[in-house]
Amino acid sequence: MNTPFGIANLWLEGDAITRFVAIALLICSIVTWVILLTRLWDLRNLRKLKPELEQFWRATSFDEGLKAFSNHSSNPYYQIAKLATKASAHHQNQSSNHRELLQTLNYSEWMARSVKNSIDAIAAGLQKGLTFLGSTGAIAPFIGLFGTVWGIYHALIAISSSGSAQIDQVAGPIGEALIMTAFGLAVAIPAVLGFNAINRANKLFVADLNRFGNDLLAYFVTGARVNSGE
Repeated sequence: MNTPFGIANLWLEGDAITRFVAIALLICSIVTWVILLTRLWDLRNLRKLKPELEQFWRATSFDEGLKAFSNHSSNPYYQIAKLATKASAHHQNQSSNHRELLQTLNYSEWMARSVKNSIDAIAAGLQKGLTFLGSTGAIAPFIGLFGTVWGIYHALIAISSSGSAQIDQVAGPIGEALIMTAFGLAVAIPAVLGFNAINRANKLFVADLNRFGNDLLAYFVTGARVNSGE
């Protein structure tokens, strides 16, 4: 049954700008939910990797410890440990023609820098999608408000042209225009909440990576984990 009011009528009666605003908000909403679901799933999988840390530290050798990690290509703990191994070998195996590295950084400084760089690279990867979420949360309400203002403007022009301003003729078009503001809020609220939740989870995970990196650095420099005596 066709109705002169509602979202369908807003789309049918709206001009190109109204439809563009609606499509922009719809695209932002879809991308927001894809990012939210993807990132939350990734963080869930990363949290499931924490039990592997104790298996790593209880291994009889470093190589055996590396085997305790699963999903090597996407396991940040494995990547940090593997890169630390390569950095250690790189520092210790410098030839006589390439002594600048040893003269600039001692072993401890070199390993600390290498571990920090690997953690920073992983932390940067955790930020993917957050810029879009933050931007969407900030501008979506204003995009919706722009659609509302534009819709009310055209509604008032139509009412003026008809020469009648009765409440039943004014409420419908203006009410439909206000829907755009609701659309903007419906897009912005999940984006803001998701941004805050993912950002907090990222900080907690990076803190875990830093603790692992410190223990790893202590192992390479002193031969023992920081809390190995606990």
